[in-house]
Amino acid sequence: MTSRERVRRAVLFQGPDRIPYRLPEPYGSDILGVGASDDPNWQPSIKTEIEWEDEFGCIWTRLSDDKTMGRVTSHPLTDYALLDDFPFPDYNNPARYEAARQAIAENDDEKFVLASVPLSFSHRLEYLRGHDAAWTDPYEHPAELRRLLSRLADIAIDAIDHFAEIGADGIMSYDDWGLQDRCMVRPDIFAEFFKPAFHRVYHHSHERGLLNFLHSCGHVTDLLDHFIEAELDVIEVQQQQNMGLETLAERFGGRICFWCPVDIQNTMVRGSVEEVRAYARKLIDSFGCFNGGFIAHWYSDPGAIDHTQEKIDAMSQEFVEYGGAFYSR
Repeated sequence: MTSRERVRRAVLFQGPDRIPYRLPEPYGSDILGVGASDDPNWQPSIKTEIEWEDEFGCIWTRLSDDKTMGRVTSHPLTDYALLDDFPFPDYNNPARYEAARQAIAENDDEKFVLASVPLSFSHRLEYLRGHDAAWTDPYEHPAELRRLLSRLADIAIDAIDHFAEIGADGIMSYDDWGLQDRCMVRPDIFAEFFKPAFHRVYHHSHERGLLNFLHSCGHVTDLLDHFIEAELDVIEVQQQQNMGLETLAERFGGRICFWCPVDIQNTMVRGSVEEVRAYARKLIDSFGCFNGGFIAHWYSDPGAIDHTQEKIDAMSQEFVEYGGAFYSR
């Protein structure tokens, strides 16, 4: 079974030969990640180590010794009167996809090609509008918010069409919707404003033959039914213990595929090596027992959150060894 077929079967609950994974070397990966390049026709107004502009016109800042991605300090769409003429980036430019096209052409291992697309409603809304405005817009500017979300969906759909043409198998996006113990937004507000925009994008992706992956941090339990109804196929949750692993498996196992490392904030930090191994097996047992339903993962910046190499190896070994024999049992 090729990696492409293995991942598809896991996502669609069609019986993979083993648990698929995306792990650090030397453990390997069933997934090849690609993305869109910067628009060659666009030049930022500022670009230094501590301050830069992105293609949406948002200005980012960080301290000189900061290891994080920084934060947006200038929001270009604070007034919705600017929306009609706002210079959104052009993701319909074929030049953006040449590097991805080449990577896909060289995919001799038949890995599942996962393409990152510019689909981030919660983050991009905050970057464009500012934090306070973003989360009061559903109440104070509902019509304008719907128009903005529709425009952001258009951009994602442009990217999806290009990735479908060059042979991608799925789309990946990053949109955090959870705090530690609850969702960032009321579920009814999410359902009214954000769910239709997600559904429009995900349905179009399915029509183009692609599978839909989403990363979302935090406590998102109360939104997962909405995401499933919006045609999301895979949810990447890097922390599960704040929601309850058993709760997630009981409510959503067999309905959506989970893409997970061992909980990055709890067991991977505070647990022993043996507890890490046991938790890795529990993830497979809980989510992978539906003739599919689980893909193993790791956190790719372990030094930032105190993951030791010993625990990374323990987790990866269990995913490879226990996951390799899981379906034969």
